[in-house]
Amino acid sequence: MRPSPYPPLSRSVRGALGALLTALATIAALFAATPPAQADTTVCEQFGSTVVQGRYVVQNNRWGTNDPQCVTATDTGFRLSRADGSVPTNGAPKSYPSVFNGCHYTNCSPGTSLPAQLSNISSAPSSISYGYVGDAVYNASYDIWLDPTPRTDGVNRTEIMIWFNKVGPIQPIGSQVGTATVGGRSWQVWSGGNGTNDVLSFVAPSAITGWSFDVMDFVRQAVARGLAQNNWYLTSVQAGFEPWQNGTGLTVNSFSSSVNTGGGGPGGPGGAACQVAYTTNVWQGGFTANVTVANTGSAPVDAWRLAFALPSGQSVTSAWNASLSPSSGSVTATALAHNASISPGGSQTFGFQGTYSGAFTAPGGFSLNGTACTRA
Repeated sequence: MRPSPYPPLSRSVRGALGALLTALATIAALFAATPPAQADTTVCEQFGSTVVQGRYVVQNNRWGTNDPQCVTATDTGFRLSRADGSVPTNGAPKSYPSVFNGCHYTNCSPGTSLPAQLSNISSAPSSISYGYVGDAVYNASYDIWLDPTPRTDGVNRTEIMIWFNKVGPIQPIGSQVGTATVGGRSWQVWSGGNGTNDVLSFVAPSAITGWSFDVMDFVRQAVARGLAQNNWYLTSVQAGFEPWQNGTGLTVNSFSSSVNTGGGGPGGPGGAACQVAYTTNVWQGGFTANVTVANTGSAPVDAWRLAFALPSGQSVTSAWNASLSPSSGSVTATALAHNASISPGGSQTFGFQGTYSGAFTAPGGFSLNGTACTRA
């Protein structure tokens, strides 16, 4: 046997070395047992898409330009990670990168209840939180698609566009036909056609960064104006951006959409009726909010979840009597074990403390377990 070229180790040194090797093996095992962080998914194909939250589709939808564009899907939404080039501002936009619930050109989101007939929808609560940039020309647009048939492909008859923000010398299709109050907010109303479908647009007079609302409030406007009928179908709801110039960095921070069917209206088969009282104590840079959720229906509401969008610049720092997540944007308050049920005619109260920047405003709307609530 060939002798070792190194002198033998003493027992104490061998013991120390063994302890070191054991510690290193333990650390290695811990790293091996920890799964790698889930990376965001980037889609650059012209009409490529991916799924977020297990139920919504994020689509690149680069339909109006040959310049490169990429969307990066996040856990709750997406960001426009590349948006090269520009098109004339007096024409169509470059694209419509967006996230949607429903069906778009045969691409249907997992588990969607759309298409659904309008007469059978009691409410369609949705929440959206946007992130904007200043070096681009674009709108932040929420699209609602309606058709006489339950189609899952092609262009629908009527498109409702909600312009949450408008940056640059752009305007909706058609002309302004007046103003309206929808969902408790004031809007410019535009109406026209693009050669393939009718377009009814609601333009916010100033930027909205986050909002919880009932899609059916806008659908009823289209019906009242003769651009849809109650026997038509809601086929998809979509939230994203129409960029004309640049657009990198535009973000949908979070998105949620549900459709309650059954035709019973609030309190009937379509879902529980609810009312929310939201009171605040505000000081420079901070505030507390006290929220009371009342069940005005005839059946108990179990495992309640209240969804709302905190205005831009606001963030939750602590909460009581409910668990709030995430801390900003589209927030959901979830009941705790001791207050998980709201009996008919009863209520539950929770609160939270937060910080804010800029002017302080309250959330625009609330939905309880997917059903839009009235404000007390």
